[in-house]
Amino acid sequence: MNLDTSNRTYRQLVGNGLIYSVPRFQRDYSWTPTEWDDLWQDIEGLFEEGGEEEHYMGYLVLQSKDSKNFDVIDGQQRLTTLSILVLAFLGNLKKLIEDGLEPEKNQQRLDQLRGTFIGYLDPVTLIPKSKLNLNRNNNNLYQTYLVPLEAAPKRNLKATEHLMRKAYDWFFNAVKHKFSSNRRGDVLAQYIDSLSDKLFFTVITVNDELNAYKVFETLNARGVKLSSTDLLKNYLFAVVHNNGSDEREMTELDNRWERLVGLIGSDSLPDFLRTYWNSQNKFVRHSELFKRIRESISSKGEVFSLMRDLESSAHIFAALPSGEDALWTNEQKKYIKTLRMFNVRQLYPLLLSGYKKFSEADFTSLLRSCCVISFRYNIIGNLATNEQERVYNRLAVELSTNSKNTLQDLIIALGTLYVSDDRFRADFSEKELRTTQARNKRVVRYILFEIEKHVSNNAYDFESDSYNLEHIMPESIQEGWDNIEDRDHDQFVYRLGNMTILNKSVNRDLGNADFLTKKAKYQESEFFLTLRVANENSEWNPERIAEHQKWMARQATSIWRIAQLN
Repeated sequence: MNLDTSNRTYRQLVGNGLIYSVPRFQRDYSWTPTEWDDLWQDIEGLFEEGGEEEHYMGYLVLQSKDSKNFDVIDGQQRLTTLSILVLAFLGNLKKLIEDGLEPEKNQQRLDQLRGTFIGYLDPVTLIPKSKLNLNRNNNNLYQTYLVPLEAAPKRNLKATEHLMRKAYDWFFNAVKHKFSSNRRGDVLAQYIDSLSDKLFFTVITVNDELNAYKVFETLNARGVKLSSTDLLKNYLFAVVHNNGSDEREMTELDNRWERLVGLIGSDSLPDFLRTYWNSQNKFVRHSELFKRIRESISSKGEVFSLMRDLESSAHIFAALPSGEDALWTNEQKKYIKTLRMFNVRQLYPLLLSGYKKFSEADFTSLLRSCCVISFRYNIIGNLATNEQERVYNRLAVELSTNSKNTLQDLIIALGTLYVSDDRFRADFSEKELRTTQARNKRVVRYILFEIEKHVSNNAYDFESDSYNLEHIMPESIQEGWDNIEDRDHDQFVYRLGNMTILNKSVNRDLGNADFLTKKAKYQESEFFLTLRVANENSEWNPERIAEHQKWMARQATSIWRIAQLN
């Protein structure tokens, strides 16, 4: 990968004659007073007694084919805000000049700072020649009003332009207030000059889109969240632009992209793109996705075809994590909620293809089968997901390409992920779920209430506050449990066989009572599961927990099963 990585101060970044451009269809300026204030507080802290000597501004990802002109792939919000901040200092210098305070010297300071950090004004036309050029929605306001220090209009502006105008006013007033008791141009100039050496970035420069995408993926894997989808957006727009587009087509493409982002959300867009791709094409990981899309999309027609297909899939993907989405029937909502609780996303490409392929009834059956497979494979078996993901991808592609045409064919093919009854019973009999974790507690409640419904034919809402999860052998051992060794307590307290369900008031009264006290209350319970614990056991110890859990495992094998695969 041809890239250069270096740490540079703000002065080194913009004070060296280089030109930075935000690609035309990159994200608009979006910082708000919250971010402005955070930055200003950080800056002021640099000049306080005992403050840090420098402030880290994060990563900049730049793309360039020469050594002078750079596209800003990531970091435009910070660069734009810092430019506005510098202009706010220049605006305060201009006010000193207008007020007759050292007008000649302050004009020299203003010109020098402008040339160093902003660019210069053509002496004849007064047209800005800027070091920073913004995108199509921001550049006009920036170059026409902010750079020349002209008063920006307050009406007929785009929302993002209003933000930029407000940002300038916010920083202008912050600077004015800070130096209100010391209105001297040399002090203002010294402050911004010193600040430029105290702010530094990690700058990553790459020479093409593929390398830029690899940088995004590498940094994201290390916890540095970058807007990698901006790179794909820029590529698609470049394809249309370079293939003889007119403004109407570019606007239409922009509108389609914004609708997509609005539906999916910018943070979820990379996952959606990969899910969409894997529902129709050979399995690909995030790191190779951009390369594969780029290889398949090279013409204007292909870009618009892709966008139409993405839009048709987006509403399905957006609904997959939400059990309340209007897209689903009442029965489907139950299964969607279950998959969300299981936190199983590897099957999203299959569900995307299945929703397009099957009738409502068949898709509901597919959802149920996926819940059963996920319960056996992921929740109880805790098996590796790599192979599982590839199977789901392969079957999704077969649905999309009509290699698989019926639900029956698909269910049989899913048999490779269906844990056998014998193994499932064995896994369930030994399963431990630590209910100190909220998700595990919810899953345990789900399991217990499903078993209760199976054995008593009574359906309860497992998420209702009316019922509590009861640890028969308490999480905290006290008097009355002298027969339990510490080692056995650690090993068995979070086993499924040690848990049952109680009405909330009963559970609160019992607390950490001994088993005989609990047993008397259990015998009054409305729940078959809890009654069974009381009626089948004279004492409670690891052997009884294991025996009860084996009985639960037999019930579970009957509940979570797919008839065609048994």
